[in-house]
Amino acid sequence: MKNEFKNKVILVTGGAGSIGSVIAEELLQYKPKTVRILDIHEFSLYKHERKHADRKDEVFRYMLGDVRDVERLKKAMEGVDIVYHAAAYKHVPFCEFNPAEAVKTNVLGTQNVVEAAIYNKVKKVILISTDKAAHPTGTLGASKLLAEKIITAANYHKGGHTPVFSCVRFGNVTMSSGSVIPNFIYQIKNGGPVTVTSSEMTRFLMSIRQAAELIFRATELMSGGEVFVFKMNSVKIEDLARVIIEEYQHQSEKEKQKIRIKFTGPRPGEKMHEQLLVDDESENVVEMKDLLVLLPSVRTNYKTLHRPHPLETHAKKVDVGRFFSDKCLISKEELASFVRENKMMEME
Repeated sequence: MKNEFKNKVILVTGGAGSIGSVIAEELLQYKPKTVRILDIHEFSLYKHERKHADRKDEVFRYMLGDVRDVERLKKAMEGVDIVYHAAAYKHVPFCEFNPAEAVKTNVLGTQNVVEAAIYNKVKKVILISTDKAAHPTGTLGASKLLAEKIITAANYHKGGHTPVFSCVRFGNVTMSSGSVIPNFIYQIKNGGPVTVTSSEMTRFLMSIRQAAELIFRATELMSGGEVFVFKMNSVKIEDLARVIIEEYQHQSEKEKQKIRIKFTGPRPGEKMHEQLLVDDESENVVEMKDLLVLLPSVRTNYKTLHRPHPLETHAKKVDVGRFFSDKCLISKEELASFVRENKMMEME
């Protein structure tokens, strides 16, 4: 992947957020020319800049701006080779109660990214999506599904040969802002209780660094129109809560008092179990060791070029039932090991 990123100019929207910032920082190992970090949250930009203040190469460029503003995006993408579109509203209840705002950022913001990338002849654009886009039941999932459709369809109306547009889809990323583990830790440090929606609820889980590495893998493999779905293990949220309590109990202000779990019921827009694929996506899937590649359902661009999709000969129909979060559960011992590994990463 050094050839993919070396001396390239890369833009990360939402680049000061938890996932966007890790993408930006992990890119450094591949020696890009510049990594532009665009974010609407100026304090997050400031914190990222302060964290890297000692760097001599000045590889990071900090840009204040909103993906809702297409003219700002056009300026930010001048001379850019690759765009990682991580900017989004992703908190389930906030999206559920503010659907118009979710649409403005997650849907219209994505269309703005497409227009700005075509305008500047960017080479590759990758949308960071979520498993909630598979059979959505809430605003977040529906808005991210629309964002995926906008990105994959952009390959057919862009004109010429650039950019190439693709998506990546993954589940809960540990320690990302607004995710369940930081919330559990906060509740434990304040003496509890730890709130869990249901004893049966399950979720896919992956580390934030693993997410970044797999995003880069998709960048290397993409030809346009694919949705790269990362194969993840899943956990029962109650099991996760109990493991987190064991790991962080000593940090509680009521250390000698047992932290209890309180069941609150599912929040608006939440499903009991998540899935990586739906039936309509199962027909043309390339299954690899660590990911699934959903080939574009409309392959007009490849037919125009009189060639098949590079991965088409490996495509097959897969059983979507294998990829539900209640079917991929890891043991409590494996979960405890996963949490400890990520705790060490957090401390680095």
